Amino acid sequence: MIYQDTVESEVLVHKPWFVGSMFAVVLAFFLMFNVTGTGVGELMRPIIGDPLQSGFFGRFVISFVIAFLFCLNLVLIGYARLKVQIGIVWFELLILFLTFFKSFNLSMAFIWEHLPYLITQGVVTTIYVSAISLMFASLIAIVGAISKLSSNGFAYGIASFYTSFFRGLPALMQIYLIYLGLPRLGLVIDAVPAGVLALSLCYGAYMTEIFRSGIASIDRGQWEASRSMGFGFGLTMRKIILPQALPVIIPPMGNMFISMVKDSSLVSVLGVWELTFLARTIGQPTFHVMEMLMSAAVIYWILTVLLELLQSRIELHYNRSKVQ
Repeated sequence: MIYQDTVESEVLVHKPWFVGSMFAVVLAFFLMFNVTGTGVGELMRPIIGDPLQSGFFGRFVISFVIAFLFCLNLVLIGYARLKVQIGIVWFELLILFLTFFKSFNLSMAFIWEHLPYLITQGVVTTIYVSAISLMFASLIAIVGAISKLSSNGFAYGIASFYTSFFRGLPALMQIYLIYLGLPRLGLVIDAVPAGVLALSLCYGAYMTEIFRSGIASIDRGQWEASRSMGFGFGLTMRKIILPQALPVIIPPMGNMFISMVKDSSLVSVLGVWELTFLARTIGQPTFHVMEMLMSAAVIYWILTVLLELLQSRIELHYNRSKVQ
């Protein structure tokens, strides 16, 4: 494991060989693209002349300036404190993202007009489908983990076949198989339950291994001590094993939920009115698909950032409890 105090003792961005290497890499990268026709080329017009007629000289000058500014920025940031460095990098990347966003010449009026509906209908449906799926997936995972840790061959065989099958198929294929396959067995279900069932089974297979590893990390003596006190299996699991296993389970569980929020977009193929489906449906009739897709992308990003912050808070809580 790498700790911050060990990394800070060797500040690479202040090493001449590192700065030179980064300069060469950035210069070579931008030389591969024709950046003379961009806004940077227009800014460099007094030096390179007409951007469209400057040829290789113009490309080299622009690439040289970009590489120089990049390395200068890298060196200057290295003198700031860690949190300040992170803030500066996030701010610069956000500016670059907004510049990239602006280059599409999107209709902001169209975005602002339909953004409230994307949030009130699409985001709510996305979170609803993801949360319900996570709840059922957790229940499936607990049963699967206990089965894989048991000495019963029948239970282990079912659990191992389930995890192998559902981890081996793409989530989109599972959604189609459940939505289109169950009616052949006489079980006709709506799009939302089909999507929830598919996501629950898919993520339950992955989460089975998470719960299994978390439960297996608890010392066997905990089980023996609980048995000696007369505790049954259910009480031992609820009061002793799972509370101790949660610090191991929570981090990957948070990652699973973040992934599920994004993969919930797959149920859009069933016509569920979640974020991706609404973005595509609203944009297509007026040829403003890019506006809606970019808006949905930003919303997904904001959701994942909020979930990452929540996950870090939960992890910090369990770490403090573990230390105490």
